[in-house]
Amino acid sequence: MIQIMKMGKLPEEEILRRETDTEDVSAAVREILSEVRSRGDQALRDYSSRFDGISPASFRVAAEELAAAMQTADPAFLSVLREAAENIRAYHRNQCRSNYLTEAREGVLLGQRVLPLKTVGIYVPGGTAAYPSTVLMDAIPAQIAGVSRIVMVTPPAGDGSVNPNILAAAHIAGVTEIYKLGGAQAVAALAYGTESVPSVDKIVGPGNAYVAEAKRQVFGQVGIDMVAGPSEVLVIADQHSDPAWVAADLLSQAEHDRMASAVLITDTPSLAAAVQAELERQLPLLRREEIARASIDRNGRILLVSELREGIALANRLAPEHLELCVENPFDYLPKIRNAGSVFLGRYSPEPVGDYFAGPNHTLPTSGTARFASPLSVDDFVKKMQFSYYTEDALRREHRKVSLFARQEGLTAHGRAVDIRFEKL
Repeated sequence: MIQIMKMGKLPEEEILRRETDTEDVSAAVREILSEVRSRGDQALRDYSSRFDGISPASFRVAAEELAAAMQTADPAFLSVLREAAENIRAYHRNQCRSNYLTEAREGVLLGQRVLPLKTVGIYVPGGTAAYPSTVLMDAIPAQIAGVSRIVMVTPPAGDGSVNPNILAAAHIAGVTEIYKLGGAQAVAALAYGTESVPSVDKIVGPGNAYVAEAKRQVFGQVGIDMVAGPSEVLVIADQHSDPAWVAADLLSQAEHDRMASAVLITDTPSLAAAVQAELERQLPLLRREEIARASIDRNGRILLVSELREGIALANRLAPEHLELCVENPFDYLPKIRNAGSVFLGRYSPEPVGDYFAGPNHTLPTSGTARFASPLSVDDFVKKMQFSYYTEDALRREHRKVSLFARQEGLTAHGRAVDIRFEKL
């Protein structure tokens, strides 16, 4: 059963403590990366046989498989996928940056070019839960950025097939280069390249502890979006909130993973008790009851505060992945929120609308990293190149200032490089 805790009665570190999976997978991941880097496709086949129970002749999903997925998918679901894809496109188009050129001073031109990455790999989970939504969220911003080659990897089922809904989402998103690979070995293939799988410039997308650790270890060889931890939701609710709705919102994240975190902050003791009871009533109704139960029991919290202003301050310390403001006049609270991955305002904006349909991205910073990190966006798929141009007169006017700066740092060759242009031979 979820615990109700009153802020101030226990040390804050105890109240905010969160159980995590303590298994250290770094050594196992390091070995997998090394094997794939040195043995390529053969290592991928060995790991596919070991972990997935298959040893495919080809890792790539054939065009016929993509076409078959579109034929077998539920037409109503395809319609929703298409509408969600357009919502995601419309939202992310607003994130596009422009090149600029400015005459900073007479004779000095400064500027920036915004360039798309050439190749990007997207990892799409396909294990205990398959997420076609991840395909849309990861691929569409990359396309808007102008990435010319998008490579998708996703774990196959025991019969060697790929979840048809994932393939349908890929088709709608325009992703055609797909490989039946999962786990750390898939990340290794994208980072280093093999005979069958191309290396990429950046890897994005969520995964289990092995995938997260593999991304951490290949960073530097390639870029990554983030090292994502278990999912989180923090709901701030006032006295007018419906306890059944709040409980349902908490469970929407608890069902993701046994290590997921679902927290309610409220200033109303009667709401806290009602939500606690509602969770017990709703848990048996879930298909993933066992997972959600473990999450609620381990990392669920109902935190009682004296006033919601205290709850906002606590939310900023927690920096949650998802933050729901189930309060009257939620826009009054929004300027006070500094740290959150994605914020859901009001009683009719539950977190799942962001997971699937609204348009903002659902690949979000976790584990408190919203203090300094941002949701996946078009910015993740571009790089910036800056440039400077000086005329002779402009450099003549400023070269002594540059030289002085260089000498103060003890770098006389730097100063010499500008001074030499104006010395008499």
